[in-house]
Amino acid sequence: MMHSVIKTLDKVIHFKTAQAHCDIPCKIYDPATAQLAALTCVRLMDLIKEIEDKGTLSVADYAQVSRLVGEKESASTEVKDAIGIIWGDYFKAPQFELVSNAHNLTHSIMLQASKCKQGIDRVEGEKLVDLVNDFAEVFWLTKEVPTYRASCPYPPMLEMVYPDLKGQGKRF
Repeated sequence: MMHSVIKTLDKVIHFKTAQAHCDIPCKIYDPATAQLAALTCVRLMDLIKEIEDKGTLSVADYAQVSRLVGEKESASTEVKDAIGIIWGDYFKAPQFELVSNAHNLTHSIMLQASKCKQGIDRVEGEKLVDLVNDFAEVFWLTKEVPTYRASCPYPPMLEMVYPDLKGQGKRF
């Protein structure tokens, strides 16, 4: 009964939806979400550029650009959310002692993700990927997991930081 009343009120008032990491803490953190979102941002910029390069655009092209821009902005927000959760929930005094630039790096990512929301310049997207890769490296450093860099196997084929879990003998 109460659920149906609240549901009806929501249709009229449109309550804001709150989303957050679990705050238990679950100890399940991984920068991969932010890395994929940053790559997505660059890929969407590339797709927007492909449409721009066509010259004369159809209504379908404009509709596609609109969808791509919306997804690019969503991916940029996802970067900010994922990095913010790791920085705010995982990083504590020991991690900040090990990574003295964690605050500046996180702030730089937030600013760069905002630039990616505001424009379609691929260079800005590449800078975001680089910053998120730097964050991934220091994150894995705090876990004592070595990393390596390799090109991702899908467009935009940029270099990514991966945890090197082979031969670790550790169980997380």
